[in-house]
Amino acid sequence: MNLAMLKPGETGKIVKMGAIGPLKRRLMDMGVLVGEKVKVEKVAPLGDPLEVTIKNYNLSLRKKEAEGIEVEVIK
Repeated sequence: MNLAMLKPGETGKIVKMGAIGPLKRRLMDMGVLVGEKVKVEKVAPLGDPLEVTIKNYNLSLRKKEAEGIEVEVIK
């Protein structure tokens, strides 16, 4: 499952980063790392962008970026 598939209010644990190159570096610099918990706060009406909380701060990601981040749902 990827981050873009989580619904608002759901939490997941990042298990794999599919992004490559500058995008991967940028995401890692923002704290999007394997093993971190990420919660989807809200999704824009057309599904892009997503607002997520990671490491106690909010981050807005494009849907295409979120699709490259594999997560495991935490109940």
